[in-house]
Amino acid sequence: MNKGDLIEAVAKDAGISKALAGKVLDSTIDAITKGLGKGDRVALVGFGTFSVSTRKARTGRNPRTGKEIMIPATKVARFKAGNKLAQSVK
Repeated sequence: MNKGDLIEAVAKDAGISKALAGKVLDSTIDAITKGLGKGDRVALVGFGTFSVSTRKARTGRNPRTGKEIMIPATKVARFKAGNKLAQSVK
């Protein structure tokens, strides 16, 4: 399922236009993105939790040359599925 399919499914389920469903989905994604950008945790009960975690700096290897390189610390977005979502996938 891609974004267009999701918009169509939401529009059909909620009985609204695809344009409105698209705006709602975009707004939801923007709100989650802004929350994570501030370092907040975004929890959708039953669905899952979005959070930000930090990866430590580490040593890696350039696959082409085999030379050791330093990989800097970075922040990454994480998602942990909620119980309802996890059960529906099983």
